[in-house]
Amino acid sequence: MKPTPLTTRWLLVLACLVTGGCWSSSGPEVVVYSALDEEFSRPVLDDFQTRTGIEVRAKYDAESTKTVGLTAAIMAERDRPRCDVFWNNEILNTLRLEKQGLLEVYHPPIAESYPAEFRSPTGTWHGFAARARVLIVNTDLVPEPQRPTSILDLADPRWRGKAGIAKPLFGTTATHAACLFAHWGDERAKDFFRKIKANDVAILSGNKQVALSVAAGQLAFGLTDTDDAMIELNEKAMPVAIIYPDQGEGQMGTMFIPNTLAIIRGGPNPEAARRLVDYLLSAEVEARLAAGRSAQIPLNPNVEAEVQVETPRTIRAMQVDFSAAAERWDTAAKFLRDEFTGAE
Repeated sequence: MKPTPLTTRWLLVLACLVTGGCWSSSGPEVVVYSALDEEFSRPVLDDFQTRTGIEVRAKYDAESTKTVGLTAAIMAERDRPRCDVFWNNEILNTLRLEKQGLLEVYHPPIAESYPAEFRSPTGTWHGFAARARVLIVNTDLVPEPQRPTSILDLADPRWRGKAGIAKPLFGTTATHAACLFAHWGDERAKDFFRKIKANDVAILSGNKQVALSVAAGQLAFGLTDTDDAMIELNEKAMPVAIIYPDQGEGQMGTMFIPNTLAIIRGGPNPEAARRLVDYLLSAEVEARLAAGRSAQIPLNPNVEAEVQVETPRTIRAMQVDFSAAAERWDTAAKFLRDEFTGAE
């Protein structure tokens, strides 16, 4: 029996469902999993597509599962990779993928321009365009002399029920937590988070929600990223101030977290992947991200750009062993899931 056009159409739909989608293209393409907010990363990817003719197929993470969702997808697809380039908005989940052997070695010509601490010595990942972990404070609620100056203020009883953080199981907050486990040791880090919980600190779905809640006066202050804080401060002109924490004598400094790029081993479009990584590491892109709404911090010292926020050149930066922090990821995540958030 000869299939009708309608039958053929339904067979094609079924094939798409079975294979997980019908991403087809008549020309070259590259598949990108991006944990950086779509509003910040899409314009850059669109520009790459316009310039090169390489079609960009982008998959973005949800705010509530930042980074972790895409990392889990890459791990699940390890036997049949669909992703070519992972644009992560932090670093530890990139290192987790590296540890599992899921990243391809690539040495872009521009990579040597970046500081050694922000790139893999073996060429499996490349850091660029960083953000700082900062306190955002509602200036109507908190006079300047009374404002918090340290992440330790989250556990100070005078702020009971008045502060907030993003759920520390995803995104940069999870990265920050794992870095504290590595920096302080497990017991001190656990004690800190237990004190935060006892202080009735609000646990919100993401860093953006922390910034929004502080700007609206629902919280006095919170821990967030510079990109989310800058939108409330500059773009919306809300009554907020940004504080770079732990700058006092003997304090650990402010944490800076880079975006990272990695090519997935066995991805379907390796040549296009390399071209995209070259483009994203260019001075032009770092300068663009620095000038844009996300206010990223260029890590390539040769990039001349007007930076909207403080950088490791202007304030004390927390000294972080990201590899050690990646080793503490599972320990930190288990504790925070079981004892801090009560998540399933």
